[in-house]
Formats: sequence, C-alpha cells, structure tokens
Amino acid sequence: MYAIIATGGKQYKVAEGDVIRVEKLDAASGDTVTFDQVVAVNDGSLKAGADVANATVTATVEKEGRAKKVIVYRYKRKSGYHKKNGHRQAYTQVKIDKINA
Repeated sequence: MYAIIATGGKQYKVAEGDVIRVEKLDAASGDTVTFDQVVAVNDGSLKAGADVANATVTATVEKEGRAKKVIVYRYKRKSGYHKKNGHRQAYTQVKIDKINA
C-alpha cells in the first residue's frame, strides 16, 4: 500500500515505514504530523480525487537539518562581474507511520 502526498509544493510517494525529507515543517523532533493533502492511494487499486477526500497520512518527525551547500555563481564575461553565493535548504526528516485511507 502506498500513497502520494503533497507538502511544501512537492509530491512524495510514501509507504508505511518510509523515511523521507520534506520541506521544513513547524514541528519539533518526536512530534507527530498529519498530512491531509493526499493526492492518491493504492491498496490494490488506485484511488484518487473524491475517493481520497478524507484520507490522511500520519508521520513522526525524526530530525530537522539543512542540506548540503549549493554554490550559486553568477558571471558576466568581459565586464569583470562575478558573484558567488551559497545556499543550504532547510528540511524535516519524517518517518511514515500510518496511511489512513
């Protein structure tokens, strides 16, 4: 059984026991979060739309962190312009406990 959930502007395919990294959530380590934006559920047959209107996915927050640094380098030739920036995206790592379909 798996579900497709939407959080942080992205969609994730999850099953019970999976550990995924999603965009940063307002939850501390050990908290339980509920994802109510379920796009589809497959339990032998695929259900989507009105069939999964009341479906939820429950998960436990394992940790929060920041991803590896990505270097952003801007450069314009012949003018001597260059600019270097770094970016680390914040994430929340969650473990999927239950898919309530």
